[in-house]
Amino acid sequence: MLTESSEIADEAMPHEPAAVGVDLGSAHTRVWASGRGTVHAANPAPGATQWAGAVVRGRIADPEATRMVLSGLLYGHRRPLPAGVVVVACRPVGSDARAELALRDVMTTVFEPARLLFIDSVRAAAIGSGAAPGPLLIADVGAHVTEVAVLSGGLVVAAERRDVGLHDHAGGPDADAAVIAAVTDLIGRVRRHPRHGQAIAAAVRGGLLLVGGGATRPRLAARIAGAAGVPVRHPAAPHLAAVRGAGLAALAALRRGAMR
Repeated sequence: MLTESSEIADEAMPHEPAAVGVDLGSAHTRVWASGRGTVHAANPAPGATQWAGAVVRGRIADPEATRMVLSGLLYGHRRPLPAGVVVVACRPVGSDARAELALRDVMTTVFEPARLLFIDSVRAAAIGSGAAPGPLLIADVGAHVTEVAVLSGGLVVAAERRDVGLHDHAGGPDADAAVIAAVTDLIGRVRRHPRHGQAIAAAVRGGLLLVGGGATRPRLAARIAGAAGVPVRHPAAPHLAAVRGAGLAALAALRRGAMR
């Protein structure tokens, strides 16, 4: 669900309003801006530079490094962003108040937004994937976090996460085994959620939408389907689904504000 974290009241809208979506990952940071497209950067390997470990397990571990990464990405846009943008930033499901505060502080410092909103990554990815209306089972597999959720009516009604991802067993004999086990277990946990039973059952029958970097991994979808016993599909450019969805949510918020 979109959560508004701050709003600057009584300020005139900029001459060229802009909407911005942000997806902070442990491996990649991505920024989408209206009329400008997406820019992204791979986070350096541990120990390579002072930016290493800026975001860990879905949390901002080094605020200054995160601000540097984001500020550097802004130069990747051919046109600078105007003042007073509307920003929607992704967060993992289950984020606590401390993690949200760190995210708010970084977003406010870098973008100086007129409005700052948060959206669960799984919901953003569903929007960015163009998922059909109705109950949806979705898994977002990243570098260090795996999330599984059911959406109904566009809202997250059940969700589970595990702090394990693609980079945790890289180089091992079966780098994907832990992720497959995590997704399978999380689907089982979501299915046992005490509420919204009908929506969850319908979502599981519809199969799993796989997004995030994991959806680009060869054979991972087929292996999850075999282990979890559900059909698995993924959208085009699944690693960009969350930032696209955050951007679309920001555009919607910008247009609502313009109509007031």
